[in-house]
Amino acid sequence: MAFIRKKQQEQQLQLYSKERFSLLLLNLEEYYFEQHRANHILHKGSHHERKIRGSLKICSKSVIFEPDSISQPIIKIPLRDCIKIGKHGENGANRHFTKAKSGGISLIFSQVYFIKEHNVVAPYKIERGKMEYVFELDVPGKVEDVVETLLQLHRASCLDKLGDQTAMITAILQSRLARTSFDKNRFQNISEKLHMECKAEMVTPLVTNPGHVCITDTNLYFQPLNGYPKPVVQITLQDVRRIYKRRHGLMPLGLEVFCTEDDLCSDIYLKFYEPQDRDDLYFYIATYLDLVGPLPPEHHVAEHTAESYMLQWQRGHLSNYQYLLHLNNLADRSCNDLSQYPVFPWIIHDYSSSELDLSNPGTFRDLSKPVGALNKERLERLLTRYQEMPEPKFMYGSHYSSPGYVLFYLVRIAPEYMLCLQNGRFDNADRMFNSIAETWKNCLDGATDFKELIPEFYGDDVSFLVNSLKLDLGKRQGGQMVDDVELPPWASSPEDFLQKSKDALESNYVSEHLHEWIDLIFGYKQKGSDAVGAHNVFHPLTYEGGVDLNSIQDPDEKVAMLTQILEFGQTPKQLFVTPHPRRITPKFKSLSQTSSYNASMADSPGEESFEDLTEESKTLAWNNITKLQLHEHYKIHKEAVTGITVSRNGSSVFTTSQDSTLKMFSKESKMLQRSISFSNMALSSCLLLPGDATVITSSWDNNVYFYSIAFGRRQDTLMGHDDAVSKICWHDNRLYSASWDSTVKVWSGVPAEMPGTKRHHFDLLAELEHDVSVDTISLNAASTLLVSGTKEGTVNIWDLTTATLMHQIPCHSGIVCDTAFSPDSRHVLSTGTDGCLNVIDVQTGMLISSMTSDEPQRCFVWDGNSVLSGSQSGELLVWDLLGAKISERIQGHTGAVTCIWMNEQCSSIITGGEDRQIIFWKLQY
Repeated sequence: MAFIRKKQQEQQLQLYSKERFSLLLLNLEEYYFEQHRANHILHKGSHHERKIRGSLKICSKSVIFEPDSISQPIIKIPLRDCIKIGKHGENGANRHFTKAKSGGISLIFSQVYFIKEHNVVAPYKIERGKMEYVFELDVPGKVEDVVETLLQLHRASCLDKLGDQTAMITAILQSRLARTSFDKNRFQNISEKLHMECKAEMVTPLVTNPGHVCITDTNLYFQPLNGYPKPVVQITLQDVRRIYKRRHGLMPLGLEVFCTEDDLCSDIYLKFYEPQDRDDLYFYIATYLDLVGPLPPEHHVAEHTAESYMLQWQRGHLSNYQYLLHLNNLADRSCNDLSQYPVFPWIIHDYSSSELDLSNPGTFRDLSKPVGALNKERLERLLTRYQEMPEPKFMYGSHYSSPGYVLFYLVRIAPEYMLCLQNGRFDNADRMFNSIAETWKNCLDGATDFKELIPEFYGDDVSFLVNSLKLDLGKRQGGQMVDDVELPPWASSPEDFLQKSKDALESNYVSEHLHEWIDLIFGYKQKGSDAVGAHNVFHPLTYEGGVDLNSIQDPDEKVAMLTQILEFGQTPKQLFVTPHPRRITPKFKSLSQTSSYNASMADSPGEESFEDLTEESKTLAWNNITKLQLHEHYKIHKEAVTGITVSRNGSSVFTTSQDSTLKMFSKESKMLQRSISFSNMALSSCLLLPGDATVITSSWDNNVYFYSIAFGRRQDTLMGHDDAVSKICWHDNRLYSASWDSTVKVWSGVPAEMPGTKRHHFDLLAELEHDVSVDTISLNAASTLLVSGTKEGTVNIWDLTTATLMHQIPCHSGIVCDTAFSPDSRHVLSTGTDGCLNVIDVQTGMLISSMTSDEPQRCFVWDGNSVLSGSQSGELLVWDLLGAKISERIQGHTGAVTCIWMNEQCSSIITGGEDRQIIFWKLQY
């Protein structure tokens, strides 16, 4: 998975450099400055003098000597433990050597570490006591400079306050960076144009490497100050697929670049010294992608939002695993930053049975609770402590994700990281990751253990469960050596364990409940009173904005605070502030919801109906919607067309217009058959009643008119509003009328016994009050829900069974032009004069996707995944909501497309426009 691939990349770089040395041999927050070829002189001046060939590396807090021979250990001497640093032979020591030209550096110290003897990864060996080591540089002329550098760094290491040490080392680093610049000879092509150069650090787990970033018109480069692990890292801009701004150490300084679509592992992670440098580089790459990126410019859409991924996940186009990866990425979790490593949930509760039953809810962990609240008795103890605690209060003294927890799981594949984090030691053998069941039990019962899992538990690589490196990880109290991770009885092998874990993650139970865990980790239960109610409160320092490091004046306090934050763990960036919608699953209808929502689900088309020929026809039509071709067009009105409805057999087309007429057009004879005028004001919409005997039209004169086709006359008039009627809907003898008088009215329309002979009788059943004029309405398939759009950009979802407002979503900056439910009633789509297409989740009222065009979208039809919209310019646009892009632009009207009609099979489309035309479209299969 992520960490494993990242480790493989680093190993490839090390193969390039052919070194055993790694930045992980440095302390946390330590820099590697330079190296010199040298000999380590043993027993200098005696008959037993011996030279060991290797490289001397000067680091900000230590001196490291890496012998060429892998049988010899790497030597690490902390500068703070040095008693004396100088040229060998100075101040009377070994004076008889001073006449000869010497490249010797003498270090007298009290402690030394021996690492990777015979190239075996193991706890560091420590030797204490006063010692002197002599290193002879290949270039004697460099001795003075190296000694001067070591003395300067030694002074920094010996400062009393950690903050002062950090400040002095930072000053030394910045001075070195200022004296150097990117080597332009490293450009891939001599014709490349330099656009920007600045100082930065390349971030990998636990370590950062300073150097220079350079961006040209074709490439992004990073040149390490020390040339390690290779002279330059290069990324071709054309290969870049995604870029993300990152928090690093709680500061807005990070930038992560991906050359893959779906992988969690980036190609480079950079940390800048100034937010402006980060933002400038981000802007340049984003601009490049817009202009010459992987998609044509008109198809390119900005990076995905959490909401757009949510829509794909809800509709089954992303797996639970993929969705969690995307959320982690968007929440600043990166496999390059162990303090913000991707977090995944414990899913399985049963680690003792011989068979894993994924059909039994008891097999699974309760995803609505954080790990700390899963054990009722432990929670009661924690709550008692919480209530007695002074402000700021927190329930849990440790986090669910931290560098220590990540490496707890990964020690078998990342032992050097664990040794780096723990100053050259492994953890106590009994506290290691020995058993899945033991680890789960401790998370349930332990006083301070509340950790979640990492993505590797749901990946394909079993190496983190197997001690394939044959590491000596110690002996447990019972006498057994720590080796492979002990698996639950239901797993026959590590591969079987991962496969069953993946199956559990994608199971129906988890699909139905995963949104509850997302609410805790990435959502509205992460902070505030909702977090308190969910028993989900961690230490204030773990939250974004929990501390302002810039406001801390004392450098010592600032460094200590940052260290605490990085080591303790960080809560992900909050992505959602309202309840996360659940996934659409086959079992969805059995879940407890509000009665109205259940009704709408039960009566609407579901997954079971896809074998129906109509559904096959719809699917085929929408799969070919981008091939839509203009077939015929007719100019039958004197002003803009406002409504279209068609008889069931498709032969007669009825249209309304701002010219105040209702027209009847014969598709067969291609002739206008009737023109009817009810008043001298515009008509705004029309529909046919079941049976095709009556057309209803709405008018700006505040009325709704009923026209009998058979008798050719106005049959009835409903004077129902105090201002223009903007839109009407009909279902099951009920009329729904929207008006600029700020209401939507629901009428019971008892039909005449014989069409044309008797007037309808109308009773007002409900009045849905709005604050401003209502411009559009739409019903769901079962007519249990209604959506309305207002002139001020608000979308309202109403429960018609109780005539109550479920959700009010201010999601457009101008008039809402059109709204419609998806065929399954789970989502609402709205378009507006602001050019936005917004998808809203009906269950939660959350805006889960928003796409923009550069002009108003006046009307649309959609199938839940794709949208065909009519734009202000007269084009028809095909939108892929799941891919978050415009798939096709189709030329049509010479003015705005104002209305669009599609038949039930989705095979026939007619549009009307401001150019007074109606256009018949043909689908090409």
